[in-house]
Amino acid sequence: MSIRLNGGIQYDDSGITASIRAMHLDSEIVGITNENISGFDKVGYQRREAVVSSFAEFLGVHALSKTRDDKVGRIAVSENPLDIALANKGYFQTKDKNGVKLTRDGRFQIAKDGTLVTLENAQVLSDAGVPIVFPFIPQDLKQVKVDRTGKVTLIDEKNGKPIKIGHIGVVDHNGIAVVEPNVKQGYNEFSNVELQQEFLSLMPVIKNFDANRQMFMLQNSVLGKSISQLSQ
Repeated sequence: MSIRLNGGIQYDDSGITASIRAMHLDSEIVGITNENISGFDKVGYQRREAVVSSFAEFLGVHALSKTRDDKVGRIAVSENPLDIALANKGYFQTKDKNGVKLTRDGRFQIAKDGTLVTLENAQVLSDAGVPIVFPFIPQDLKQVKVDRTGKVTLIDEKNGKPIKIGHIGVVDHNGIAVVEPNVKQGYNEFSNVELQQEFLSLMPVIKNFDANRQMFMLQNSVLGKSISQLSQ
């Protein structure tokens, strides 16, 4: 008696389906690139990068994922002493009604109750995980001093002595404290997007989309003719 084992994987897929799947994938990649181009002038924006896994020809858009480029962006001088930028990798910790969030956008302001907040009124957290609160709102924001470690002090208007307010918490994407954040007061960090790179990356994707579109139109035309002949 003999036993014969046959094993293997067979996959039959129509050309039209494959073309549609490929065009859908290319459209999503173009969308990510357009998002980067739109974020070029946004403070704190970090470039998104499309990652396509193996077997994309079968998985289509499900083979696509996004990663965040944490490279430091373009740093420019600001006239606002409460504008803070990070010259090294890391994130500010902020808290709102939805919980703790990480951001590179360091455009801060002082709320009416003395709390240091973002432009969206989220509380800026210290390295101890608590909101940073000023004992009084200074008439001149230049009285607020932030050193490169993130320590915030306020010059007392009465005696001219510095009052320690707190320490701005800077963490990595895992929430671990950054030892040397290199905080820069009076600066804004714009996006790390390079427009030339984005436009160049679009070219092969658009060409691939156009090739699949032409293939789809051709196959659709052939299929239409076949159905017409069979119906006669």
